[in-house]
Amino acid sequence: MRTAITRVAVLASLFAVTPAMAESEGEKLSELTERYYDYQVEQSGRIEEANGSTSAGARLSSVTPEAQIARAQYAKEMLEALAAIDRNALTERERIDAAVFETLLQEEIGDARFREWEMPFDSDNNFWSYLAATRPLQTVEDYERYISRMRDLPRYFDENIANARSGLARGFSVPRVTLEGRDASLVAYVVDDPEESPFWGAFKRMPERFSQADADRLQAAGRAAIADAVTPAYRELLTFFRDEYLPQTRTSLAANAMPEGPAFYAQQIRQFTTLDMTAEEIHQIGLEEVARITAEMEKVKAEAGFEGTLPEFVTFLRTDPQFVADTGDELMGVSAYTAKRVDGELAKYFGFLPRHRFSIRPVDPAIAPFYTAGRGGLEYCQMNTYDLPSRPLYNIPALTLHECAPGHSFQAAIALEQPEAPKFRRQTYFSGFGEGWGLYTEYLGEEMGIYRTPYERFGRLSYEMWRAVRLVIDTGIHHYGWSREQAVDYLATRTALSEHEVNTEVDRYISWPGQALAYKLGEMTIRRVRAKAEAELGNDFDIRKFHDVILSLGSVPLPVLEERIDAFIADGGKGLPGVEYD
Repeated sequence: MRTAITRVAVLASLFAVTPAMAESEGEKLSELTERYYDYQVEQSGRIEEANGSTSAGARLSSVTPEAQIARAQYAKEMLEALAAIDRNALTERERIDAAVFETLLQEEIGDARFREWEMPFDSDNNFWSYLAATRPLQTVEDYERYISRMRDLPRYFDENIANARSGLARGFSVPRVTLEGRDASLVAYVVDDPEESPFWGAFKRMPERFSQADADRLQAAGRAAIADAVTPAYRELLTFFRDEYLPQTRTSLAANAMPEGPAFYAQQIRQFTTLDMTAEEIHQIGLEEVARITAEMEKVKAEAGFEGTLPEFVTFLRTDPQFVADTGDELMGVSAYTAKRVDGELAKYFGFLPRHRFSIRPVDPAIAPFYTAGRGGLEYCQMNTYDLPSRPLYNIPALTLHECAPGHSFQAAIALEQPEAPKFRRQTYFSGFGEGWGLYTEYLGEEMGIYRTPYERFGRLSYEMWRAVRLVIDTGIHHYGWSREQAVDYLATRTALSEHEVNTEVDRYISWPGQALAYKLGEMTIRRVRAKAEAELGNDFDIRKFHDVILSLGSVPLPVLEERIDAFIADGGKGLPGVEYD
């Protein structure tokens, strides 16, 4: 640990300038965030690309307790330095940067307080997936870095295993009930033949421009790295998971039952929603939203001409074969067609359109059985094609809007293409803002004309209900002590989600406290500030400018979003400089 004298020295060095080169408060902030960004990139083992994004480097990050504590200490020093900056002397954009920076630092410090690294995976996320390159890489250097990372896997896995053991020892673990069968995500990597490993995917079809000598050398090195490092690391992890971790995991469900449970859950709520709300407040909002959406569902049921009850309509939607894709490609095709129809509407709702393109991919089969329905990101969005009867086609338009465009992939591209944004903000992600935007775009699909049948509109409402129910279930489990059976019944009787999805989702909420709260609370914030802007601006309100202003923020805490929309209203609803709106 650094001493107090060292901290003073660090703070002094951060702002050390001569009288002749005195910096403005904005320059101090910029220098501080640049140092933080460079530090974060170095710590992650990643490398910065020319377009501002980052990609995997030659090593994986260190996750030892010592490394984690050092990062938290650095964050504290940064927070002290930030507190010395006069916010009143900053521009509006700089004040937003400062608020984002402060929140990021507080999150890192909060994670360290509860030693979150001692629970390095849950039923939905883990440290061992997405490490394999399943497609060809671009350069010889890319392959050399990839091989180096494979060689680094044993060290990285050992550090995570040690952290998980420490968590087990103090009762800080994933609830056992949520982990059944999750070892399947490891089995595919434990192979006798290196060319059967998912890590071999990058070597199957190497770029033709490589010389034969390079191709042969890289393939030999890749084969050896898989045999000597990758497969043994996964084998050891699989043994640890089955024989040591799973038998010792806790049988309680609630976050409140963990060490410092109530404080930990409060911190998780704050981290994922960026709001100061109690579990009781959130639970009540969830109950009110469930009642409102139920009434909307009744209307759509009537539009569909269904004469039975709402539960009977849900049963029909879950069981009628007309809603099931025959192949994974058929499901992917519905998603791709939805995305192209969205393309035709984007210019009516956004003035700034990103250059970056995304693809649509199926979820990795190794994790698909326990993975959520889809997930979006800068390079691609994913659709889960495992167990097709559990993926009804009437849900796919809403899912595509959320994960692809104008949801997460679109959102990430716009954030990356804001040249005036500091580097540390271009890939920042706050769940309340990001997932709130994703759910808002599902609602926006109604205005865009994306839903063509009552069934697709019901799918959209079912997805909105799914997020409203999360407010009730997450707080029900982690604050009020609900059982898994209560949570499953509550979700199953209020949405058209399949039985498979209901179970995987409930396990996700149990093992990942607070994350599920971000979606609905974020969406409600965006819809509320939009309604305020529409009411106060009247005919001066332009939906394209409103959306551009939101997305140009990048990702911010929800209170910062509200402040920016208040400024948008005050300036008469102006859009982005340099964007043509007429």
